[in-house]
Amino acid sequence: MHKIDLKNKKVVVVGLARSGVASAILLKSAGAKVFVSDIKDDVDTRNNKEELEAQQIEVELGKHSPGLFCGADLVVVSPGVRFDALCLNWARAKNIPVIGEIELAASFCPAPIIAVTGTNGKSTTTALIGEILKLSGRKVHICGNIGKAFSQEAVKIAKDDIVSLEVSSFQLETIVDFKPKVSVILNFNRNHLDRHKDMDEYLMAKKRIFMNQDKDDFTVLNMDDAVLKNLACQTKAEVRFFESSLDIGGFKLNANQAAALRVGEIFKIEKKDALGVIRGFKGLPHRMEFVDTVSGIDFINDSKATTVDSCAWALKNIYKPVILIAGGRDKGADFRSIRDLVRRKVKTLIAIGEAGNKIKDAYKGVTPVIGLDNFKAAVYAAKDLGCEGDCILLSPMCASFDMFRDYEERGRVFKEIVRELKK
Repeated sequence: MHKIDLKNKKVVVVGLARSGVASAILLKSAGAKVFVSDIKDDVDTRNNKEELEAQQIEVELGKHSPGLFCGADLVVVSPGVRFDALCLNWARAKNIPVIGEIELAASFCPAPIIAVTGTNGKSTTTALIGEILKLSGRKVHICGNIGKAFSQEAVKIAKDDIVSLEVSSFQLETIVDFKPKVSVILNFNRNHLDRHKDMDEYLMAKKRIFMNQDKDDFTVLNMDDAVLKNLACQTKAEVRFFESSLDIGGFKLNANQAAALRVGEIFKIEKKDALGVIRGFKGLPHRMEFVDTVSGIDFINDSKATTVDSCAWALKNIYKPVILIAGGRDKGADFRSIRDLVRRKVKTLIAIGEAGNKIKDAYKGVTPVIGLDNFKAAVYAAKDLGCEGDCILLSPMCASFDMFRDYEERGRVFKEIVRELKK
């Protein structure tokens, strides 16, 4: 990609979360006249506003002023802002280019990018790829939800480095020239129908990851996912497939590990060395994270599981009776799709949050279901219902925004409550 000329250009950043802050600072360093706008006005946005204003960046909260967009040369949108937001339509009506944070950051990045997307497993796979590629002796930057925003790291990246980048469908909606050396699509399942109008639109967003790739690039696809396997003929890049379950000398790899191994092969990492990294990889917080054992009951924090399929993966990989805590803000999920699995694995389900009633209806007659409004009460109730040898699993199948700032806060609170129980 070519670096965007930003000197003395008026640029409006829409959205003041982590990537919005990083984008604004990057734009300022490149000589742009930066203005930031966020419809929210809360503790987090006010704190971020103070940080930016200390760097002479103008910020408005609680609204999007039409006048702010007048005369803008560019609009940079954060992934949390809908692609069809009114303020973005104002910009498009005036033929003002609208790009996302990864498009901006990539224009500053001279190194090859491995871009990882999929419905589930993006964060874990991105981190694992990063660890494997460190075996090459090159500096690896791991960016996305799991680490620093791409735009925060972009100016620090050298030509001989490598970037392992987690990308969501929301971010892919706004790419223009973004061209990863390797694109990885892990899986495709029902998700984000609160944002995308249907599954076709969701798939179209995912496919954008390889739209600018050519014959010198690579697209890595899950051959056991029928939808993704059929995408092989739609990319110009060289296709490398991975399997959802792979046995290498008695060591069983899941889909995330198999995908990471395939990327390692592209970068000439010896298989035995990559497998050594995979064996020693401890995973990430809030992804099937063992918290503690209290009164013989294991507590597992899987707060990142915001889809039905990610919860299903957790249930399949737990071999104890499960008390499941699930719920939050519904993302258009089909909770009924795993009724048989819940019947086999879950002894009691505690439904919480805005989606609580929908979850109760989905599993009525499948397993005992209790609805609770209070998160702490749900964890305490799960402990009271459990007995030695059980597992209490927080795997919500929903977004966190009805009760928490994000899935990380939800996971942290869960761990704090478990510590209380331990005492």
